[in-house]
Parts: sequence; C-alpha cells; structure tokens
Amino acid sequence: MVKLNKIYTRTGDDGTTGLASGERRLKCDLRVAAYGTVDEASACIGMARVHTAGSDPTMDAMLLRIQNDLFDLGADLATPAGSEKRGEALRIAASQVERLEREIDALNAHLAPLRSFVLPGGSPASAALHLARTVTRRAERLMVELRQMPDEAVGDEAIRYINRLSDFLFVAARAVNDNGARDVLWVPGQNR
Repeated sequence: MVKLNKIYTRTGDDGTTGLASGERRLKCDLRVAAYGTVDEASACIGMARVHTAGSDPTMDAMLLRIQNDLFDLGADLATPAGSEKRGEALRIAASQVERLEREIDALNAHLAPLRSFVLPGGSPASAALHLARTVTRRAERLMVELRQMPDEAVGDEAIRYINRLSDFLFVAARAVNDNGARDVLWVPGQNR
C-alpha cells in the first residue's frame, strides 16, 4: 500500500529521482521520461473525464480503468527488470491489453467508416481524448526507444498496452463525438 505522509523530501533537489528499486536516476533519464509521459497521458484522460463524468457513465468508467492501468504501467516502467525488491514487480498483463481490445471493438461497432483523417475537436471530450492519444503516442515512442538501449528492458505487454491505448483513445474520441457525427474531417489542400 502507498503511504505518503510528506510530499516534499528534498531528495530530488540534486536532479535525481528514485526508481521503485531504490536506484537513483537523473530526472532527464529516458526511463523517467517514459513513465513521466505515461503520467501525462493519465492527466489528459482526467481532463477528458471532466466532460464524460456526468454525460457518459460507460465511457467514464472505461477511462477510469485506463487511468488505473496507466499507474500500473508507470510502476512497471519504474521497476527495471531484475531490480525488483521484495517479491514480484507490478507488470502490465495480457488481460489488460485484451480488455482494451474488447472495448475498442464495442465502441467501433457503432461508428461509420472514415472517409478522411479526423482533426482533433468536435466536442470538448473528443478534443481532450485526442490530446491524450497524442501524449500516449509520445509515451510509446519513448518506451520503444528505451527498449532499444543496452541494459534496459520494457516488457512486451507494456508495449502492446500503450500501442492499443492510442487506438482506444482514437475510437473513444469518435464515440464521444456523437459516434462520429461531430467529427471534424481533414480536407486535403482546402486552404491553398
């Protein structure tokens, strides 16, 4: 269980932060950037939830589950393989990816096929979900880059989850736009 008695510790005043293993890393370290960007994606989803909480309880429940998953993903990334303390580290599970896939399929079943790319917007909830999608893609890029580094590991399920999450957020953004009726479509060359 997490217990936070004091918010400031001064241990990061030297520009480092602690991983779950106790190891100190620079705050600009790629692993720290990856889980920090995952946290940023969760904050964007929180902004979307401001717009779904009262109007779409099903979507809001999905987004809340995802925010919890993103904390799991952050814990996964903050615990490099082989550095676990006291037992097994929290890792993203295949069941979390599979749940996202089922939710994508359920939402997508109500959407008309696209004839063009979608511009972020339409409704406040949709715009916030598109922002969350782009931050999620950035987190994915950082996680993939981290995985390529010697002596760094990122689990397969973590990569699958973050990739699937951006797909979910795209479909969810269309769903909250009256199932795509309020989507703003790209018109190539419109302003030439």
